[in-house]
Amino acid sequence: MFDTMTLTKIVGAFCGAFLIFLLGKSLAEDTYHVGGHGHGDKDHAPGYLIEVAEAETEDEPEEEAVPFAELLAAADPGKGEGVFRACRACHKVEDGANGTGPHLYGVVGRDIGAVDGFGYSGALTEAAEVWTAENLNAFLEAPRAWAPGTSMSYAGLRKPEDRANLIAYLDSVDD
Repeated sequence: MFDTMTLTKIVGAFCGAFLIFLLGKSLAEDTYHVGGHGHGDKDHAPGYLIEVAEAETEDEPEEEAVPFAELLAAADPGKGEGVFRACRACHKVEDGANGTGPHLYGVVGRDIGAVDGFGYSGALTEAAEVWTAENLNAFLEAPRAWAPGTSMSYAGLRKPEDRANLIAYLDSVDD
């Protein structure tokens, strides 16, 4: 089929092609830098730079935050009941019915840590004495920031309107 000389030529051709491939690749990488801008290679500048004019923006005045008392006065307990759906996994609004968290019946105006039979973390009782609307607002916005060390794992409600509606709903439950 093949004699030794033909086989040697074929193997030599493959080895030569492989050697040219390796050397060519190395030379190409040195000649044409593939790292690009932003890869930590400060010796190379971009081949060309396109100047782009920055868009001029007018300074828009920031919206002033509505005081929480005004949000609470305009709050809708019906919408707050919808917000409470996220709380139902751990809390109940029936008097004395604790879940993973304490019941929230009559929570607005109640002393913090006052639910009998529920083991509170010490962080809550150190943060304040009474669940006022303002304290509930601060707690619901960022529980771990307001009471560092609290065992409540909820991240918080970002929208002040949602917090106001929820507090209005919780305040209406014990009526």
